[in-house]
Order: sequence, then C-alpha cells, then structure tokens
Amino acid sequence: MKRTIARAGVVVAALAVLGAAWAHGPTRQKVRESIEIDAPQAKVWATIGNFQDMGWLVGVSKTEGDKGNEIGATRRLTLSDGATIDEELYKYEPDMLSYSYRITAVDVKVLPVTNYSSTLTVSPASGGRTKLEWAGAFYRGFPNNDPPPELNDEAAIKAVSGLYRAGLEGLKKKIESGS
Repeated sequence: MKRTIARAGVVVAALAVLGAAWAHGPTRQKVRESIEIDAPQAKVWATIGNFQDMGWLVGVSKTEGDKGNEIGATRRLTLSDGATIDEELYKYEPDMLSYSYRITAVDVKVLPVTNYSSTLTVSPASGGRTKLEWAGAFYRGFPNNDPPPELNDEAAIKAVSGLYRAGLEGLKKKIESGS
C-alpha cells in the first residue's frame, strides 16, 4: 500500500511538472543597448539625469510629471503623434549616475510590451568619453499563447531595441553638436 501511494505521488509530481511546461506563457525579454559619447560624464548626466525631462528622446514632444527625482515620481511622455506613455521612477542613484523606471500605462499599439522596466546608466569610457547604457526587461504585448505578429516577442524586442538605438544616437548627436 505504501509503495502504491509513493508511486502515485511520483506520477502526480511528474504530471504537475509536465502541465507547468505545457502551460508556460511568454518569457521575460531583455534588451541592452549602449553608445559612447564624446563628452564628460557630468554633461551626459546633466542631459538625461532629470527624470522629469525626457525631451532628449527622439519622438517625445512633451514630458509632464510630479515629485521630481523622488522614488515614486511619475511622468507622462507625450509623443509627437499624440500618444502617451506613463512611467514611474523606482530607483534613483545620482551618485552612481543611474536611475530605473517602469511603464505604468501604454497602449501596446504604441509600444508592444507589458510589464516593462528600464535602467539608464552613465559610466566612463576610454579617452574622456562617456558610455551611456539603456537596459530594459519586459514581456511581449500579448500575454497569452499564440500572439499576433505585431505583439509577439520579436516585435517587442525590435520595438524596444529600435527605441533605444534611436534615443542613444539622437542623444549622442545632440550632446556632441552642442545643440
């Protein structure tokens, strides 16, 4: 009897593991982009370090928010097409030249992601240059199995990577040209 119960327990455990594997939904995706800027760290941080001002990002026409750089501060980015993205600051380390935020509201047609968080970090690079890294983690825009192509993992990665590259390249141009 004990042996039968033990076998049944093993079978139930194995089925639970298989069931979990079959029911697995999307996996968290990560994107990390960086760029070297021919400027001192202080100048780069002065441009990006204020959570309430994301005017340096290509496509952002207005930033509104409250609580400055305090943990829990919020901002609303209005894009040039009128769409909005709401974000919240959850980590701010000016001594480390870094901050982290999360998106609290965005239409997946604007950015095909859910549960998005991101970190911007300024660090030294060779020759007096500065490295700016933008790293994010997120789930695709469609949380269930069999997402449509515009809301799958590849679309989410492509959108975030494209946003980061365009943002970093635009910032580099802005800082290096002095505009």
